[in-house]
Order: sequence, then C-alpha cells, then structure tokens
Amino acid sequence: MAMGMSILLVCLSLFIHVLNAQQSLRLRLPSEDAKAEKTLNSEFYRPLIGIVTHPGDGAHGKLSTAPNASYIAASYVKFVESGGARVVPFIYNEPPEVLEQKFRAVNGLLFTGGSAKYGPYHQTVENLFQRALEENDNGEYFPVYAVCLGFEILSMIVSKDLNILERFDAANHPSTLFFESDAAKNTSIFKWFQPHILSKMSSEPLLFQNHMFGISPERMSANSGLSSFFKILTTSCDKNNKTYVSTIEAYKYPVTAVQWHPEKNTFEWEIPTIPHSADAIQVTQSVANFVISEARKSSHRATFQQEEEYLIYNYFPAYSGKVGGSFDQVYLFT
Repeated sequence: MAMGMSILLVCLSLFIHVLNAQQSLRLRLPSEDAKAEKTLNSEFYRPLIGIVTHPGDGAHGKLSTAPNASYIAASYVKFVESGGARVVPFIYNEPPEVLEQKFRAVNGLLFTGGSAKYGPYHQTVENLFQRALEENDNGEYFPVYAVCLGFEILSMIVSKDLNILERFDAANHPSTLFFESDAAKNTSIFKWFQPHILSKMSSEPLLFQNHMFGISPERMSANSGLSSFFKILTTSCDKNNKTYVSTIEAYKYPVTAVQWHPEKNTFEWEIPTIPHSADAIQVTQSVANFVISEARKSSHRATFQQEEEYLIYNYFPAYSGKVGGSFDQVYLFT
C-alpha cells in the first residue's frame, strides 16, 4: 500500500512538472511579455529609438536631388544599436498621424546633427519635443537625446527665441570638455563614464565638434526660459578660444543635449580629424549605454507588426562617402 502511494506521488509530481514546462513554453503575446517584464524588472529589453530624418541626401545632392528627400546618417543607427536598441526612422515630412503612431511605439527620440534650423523640419522637431514633454508630464517616462543641431533647435524652442544662437568656429574640431562642477560628473549621462575617461576628456581632445553655431554660458544663463529648463554640465572652446555650452541636461525631464558628436568616434571615417583612439571609442560606447538605458525606462510598447513595419531594417544605407558626402553611409528617404 505504502509503495503504491509513493508511486502515485511520483507520477503526480512528474505530471505537475511537465504541465509547468508546457505552460512556460507556450507562446506569449507581446503585451503579456511586457506586463511580466514590467513586474519582474523596471527595464525593458527591446527598446526602440525614433530618429528624425534630416532634409536632403546627406551628400550635397550627389545621391538624390528629390525635393522631398531626407536622410539619417548610418552612424546614428549604429550608435543606437551599439547600446542595445533598434531604430525607427521618423521621416520629418510624414503626415502628423503617422508620426504620432510611431511616437507611441518608440521608447525615446534622437534629434541629430545637421543644418536645417528652420521650416518644416524645425516644426516637426518642435512638435515631437512637445509630445515628449507631455508624455513625461502625464507620468510616462520618455527620454530625448539631441546632438549638435538637435542641441541648437532645442535651445531655440525652449528659449522661444529663434535668434538665440551665436557664431562659433568649431567645424571639424577635436576638443575637450570642461565640467561646470564636480557634481556635473555625477549627472545622468556622465555616470556612465569610467573615472579615467572623465578625467581625460578634460585634458585630451577625445570629443569631436562640428558646428558653426552654439550658445555661450552667459547667453544661456541670461535667458530665463533656458536657465530654468536646462542646467549646464560642460563647456568647450572653439578654435578662437571662445567658450560655448557643450552639454546640458533638463532639470525636470529626461532630456539631454550635446554639441559634440559621440557617434562619430566609432562610426565615421570621412573626416580625418575625428578621434579614433581607444579612449575616444569608450566615449562613444558610454554615451550609447546612457541613451539606451534611459529608453529602457519607457513604458511605450510596439506590437511585432509595428516593429516589422517601422524598423530601419526596411531600408538600406548608401555609401555616401564614396561620392564625397560628409558621412560614410546614409539612409535615404524619398
């Protein structure tokens, strides 16, 4: 009798084990995965980053002269992927309803470098930036990261002054960063850097600047809109030793903007002055890790069907460097 009971218990245990295994192996819907992941871990491990396309072809008309052409430098795509995310292109002249659908699917926005400060491109960036702020105001964590032109446009938007920018000579210029205080090194972006890299960034030209406009610390501090929204983390000097703001972070929002180009150190080769040392590569990776760590906090979720439709994988990069473009590769949208 005792032996029979033991056999019964063993069989029951095996049955429960098999049932649990089948349950764990069954296909789960994306919403279930997201719910389980949110319960077990505050980070999301399939983040999507929206990158807004820039007007033109990125190669001075040598790849496309279409009036509606826009592009994303492939270095930004590689930069995002190196941090553990994937890219959704936000074609700047798409219908607003399409951009809104994509916005709800991604976990953060990246505004790139470029030259188009005004017109429809500026308006698209402003609309998306306002949506990001609204999302955060509604309790949904949604980060924004801006580079060079992105820095400049956000300064124009927040200051409500289209003439806020000043002239600087920092084209194709390797440079250093000067931290406003030791506390600046403990802010969101710089916490991802190893101490020896932080130290070298202040003494060695590990950063690449490529801009003709910027904003001085004095002008940023004098504008109540800018000074109440952003805190200055670092400054840099142009070729004439004029000081401009090079890194800012919002007080209340997950918004970070840099005048320098961390994506170029690792992924661009057309300009010979770009730093490519081992320490410079660490700069790229540290910023990428920061940007994607912020995106993982977002609760936005895309369906598998949306991912397939929106992802940059639907497009192919062109070798723009071969025809004399400013970038090694670009994704074209027409």
